[in-house]
Parts: sequence; structure tokens; C-alpha cells
Amino acid sequence: MMKKTILTGIKPTGQIHLGNYIGAIKPALDLAKVPHYQPAYFVADFHGLTKIHQADEFKQLSYGIAATWLALGLNPEKVIFYKQSDVAEIFELNWILSCFTPKGLMNRAHAYKGIVEQNREMDRDLDDGVNMGIYTYPILMAADILSFQTNIVPVGKDQIQHVEIARDIAETFNHHYGETFVLPDYQVQEGTELLPGLDGRKMSKSYNNTIPLFEEPKRLQKLINKIKTDSLPPAAPKNPDTSIVFALYKEFATEAQIEKMAECYRSGIGWGEAKKELFDVMNHFLEEPRETYKELMGSPKRIDEILENGAERARAIAKPFLKEIKRKIGVHM
Repeated sequence: MMKKTILTGIKPTGQIHLGNYIGAIKPALDLAKVPHYQPAYFVADFHGLTKIHQADEFKQLSYGIAATWLALGLNPEKVIFYKQSDVAEIFELNWILSCFTPKGLMNRAHAYKGIVEQNREMDRDLDDGVNMGIYTYPILMAADILSFQTNIVPVGKDQIQHVEIARDIAETFNHHYGETFVLPDYQVQEGTELLPGLDGRKMSKSYNNTIPLFEEPKRLQKLINKIKTDSLPPAAPKNPDTSIVFALYKEFATEAQIEKMAECYRSGIGWGEAKKELFDVMNHFLEEPRETYKELMGSPKRIDEILENGAERARAIAKPFLKEIKRKIGVHM
């Protein structure tokens, strides 16, 4: 049976936080264990260039994404793991796809529309702060996906549109030149799109309500203590299904621990005790990955070597496919 290609990328625009881990990294690592999938993971560094314009920061954030994947157990021998900017074929395909993408499709992209709406509310020029990288971001994402004939893209609900745009562009190309691109499907990790942050809103760097994944224990404890809770007294029964603390707890605890903690909620537990239990399971889970992350960040050459090896494997797939695409459009006879 042919393995299905499954693709996941994370852009380096800030510290990896719990929302990134629970919403994208954890489910992607689980999919890597499925025998009939060929997983591909990448550091979406050129996507990050839309926002990060400081060279040292850009480089460190890119290393941070790679080190995070590796520290959490990604085995580069068993998957394709590369840095986006190391695969030139993606960017050549990006231009080709641009020539088949209606401007109206980009006008409807959520990220662009969101900036326009914010500018309208602030009475600014509608395109203030919009560079062409931000505007055409979905086309480069389509090139990421389509270069590897990707079957499945794990996403949060706010990213579904990007996969749909990739399908639209692929269908347009296929209509002109015959069956060329695989039409990708998205796979949503249910529940994670509403992962709450410290203040109860969706966990997001823009809200400054995140918990960095590899935070030192003392700082981690302080951040957990800031999580918003209700005013119910300790002995009062509490609903685990509506608790931010419990939502995070179950992502790091065993099934037996989750069942026991849920019962504690229903019979009555103080928020201070619940937060301590959350810290204990999180810190225990992250102790080893935290140390591995530190070691990797102190050895950038090791990360470079891993990513370069992965890029060779990625180019071995993308290069002949791009050659076929160019032949179809009449560039190579």
C-alpha cells in the first residue's frame, strides 16, 4: 500500500508555547507513529520573514523551532525534516502557482482580511502594515503542500482555509494541464482550536497570554498560578470540562491521572491544589525535553546537519516533480 504524505510546518515568529504544542506539534508527532503515513515536517522560516526582519532573531527563532521538534521526540531518520528555505524548488513552484491564482482569492484570505479590518477600525490606510509576503502567504503555503504531493495537512480550524486555497490552485492547474497535483485534505485536531490562555481567551502570542513550552520550573509555576479561575470555594464541586486548568492537565497526564483528577474536580478541589497538580504533571513531562532543547540550542551545527540531511531528502522528491510541472507548462521540452 502506498504511504500517504502528511505535512506539518511551523513558522518562527516567537517562542513555542503550549498552544503550539497541543494544537500542532503533539498531534503531528502522533501521526508520525502511523505506519501507512510518510510524515514531512519543516521549519517554515521564509513564512516567518513576513514579520521578523532582524537577522539574529530570525536565525535563533528558526533554530528554536527545529530544536523543539527534535527535543519532543521527532526522529529525523524516520521522517523528512527540513528547513523551508533549503528547498529552492518550493519557491520556483510558488511563482508558477502565483500565475494560476486569482487576486480575489488572496483578497479573501483570513489573515489579510483580518489586517484590513483592523486598519479600518483604527481609521488607517486599509493596507497599512501589509507586505506582499503577507498578502501572498497562502500561495507559498500551497507550494509547501503541493511540492510533495501531500495527502493530509493537520491544521487548527483557523488554518483550514489555507488547505482549501491550495486545493483551488491545484484544481485550476490540473484543469489546464491534466492531473498533476494531488488535492490535499485537512485534518483538524478537535478541541485544540479553543485552547484557553492564562486569561481565558484563546492562547495566542498577540494576547500575551501564553505559557512558553520550555519555561524554567519556577517561572512555569508562576505562570500556571496566573491562570484565570472562578471564585468557587475549595470544597465546591467543579466541572472539569469547563476548567482551563483541567484542559491543560489532561494534555500531559496519563489516562489514570486524568480520571482521578476529574473525580477530584467533581467532589471538590481547591484551585491552588489543582494548579499544583498541573505544574507537577507538566514539569515531569517536560523535564527531559527541556534539557534536550537546551543542548540542541547550544549546538547549532548539529541542528544544521540534521536539517541539511532532511533537505536533501526533500529535494529528491520536489526536484523531479518540479521538472514534470515545468515540462507541462512548456518551460522544458
